[in-house]
Amino acid sequence: MDRPPGAARSEDPDAAHPPHPQPTVAFERCRAIRACRPLVNVLGVAGSIDFNSDLGEGAGTDAAIMPLITSANIACGGHAGNENTMRTTVELAMRNEVAIGAHPGYPDRERFGRVPMDIPARELIDSIQRQVDSLVAIASRMGARVTHVKAHGALYNQGERDATTARSIIFGIQAATGGHDLVIVAPPGSAMVEEATAIGMKVAREGFVDRAYEGDGTLRSRLIAGSVLTDPADAVRQALSFIKNGGVTAVDGTFLKIAVDTLCVHGDTPGAPEIARAVRDAFAKAKVKVTRFRS
Repeated sequence: MDRPPGAARSEDPDAAHPPHPQPTVAFERCRAIRACRPLVNVLGVAGSIDFNSDLGEGAGTDAAIMPLITSANIACGGHAGNENTMRTTVELAMRNEVAIGAHPGYPDRERFGRVPMDIPARELIDSIQRQVDSLVAIASRMGARVTHVKAHGALYNQGERDATTARSIIFGIQAATGGHDLVIVAPPGSAMVEEATAIGMKVAREGFVDRAYEGDGTLRSRLIAGSVLTDPADAVRQALSFIKNGGVTAVDGTFLKIAVDTLCVHGDTPGAPEIARAVRDAFAKAKVKVTRFRS
């Protein structure tokens, strides 16, 4: 993840819920019923699920994970990644017929984009535009197309809860080449979904097979033990629950009804390739079709 050999990564507080501006009333209502649907088109293919992973971040798992997924979110120079890693990851995605997405984050490589940054909206918009454009340009030169964008780490979590941050992310995406046609991957019932659909952007709602959920539907902080699911059996149970039950059980025992179009396994979760393989095998056994969401 673009750190000097042996350098420790800062403890990951994504979803540690630092203070944020008050979300909109509509968002609070939407979050209370996490199964609420976007105002525009839902991009899942009936009877199927997309399976994605955040890659190109230096975790060393890309080659093992790529054949098991249908969509890749590729780090594009903010929290991780550079021209070489982008080219390598795009090429790997093309070989495996995997949809290519941009994965912009806060420009904070030292902390891997997992700590919120207080930067002006214009600066954030420009940073996201540059990151997405970098991947779009590289993919275009290689004869590939970028289909979607998923924010990374703290940026993703702030965009979930704060409409102002969500709008900055969306404006940055729209400013990029072909940005208005890109699908935005975001949590169901989030400010990102509400703000994007309100202006006609396409959205794919995302759930996680390798992260524990709080009772309010947000991800449990990585600072808390057990927040990352590293046992493939646990990830399989969560993945199948999304499909069969229409949601997942939170750490407090609450069942969260969450409709999703895509499920994610993080490329840097310990044992990520084994988790991805177990989930794909479970989907095959359950006769769940795995295919890209519409773009």
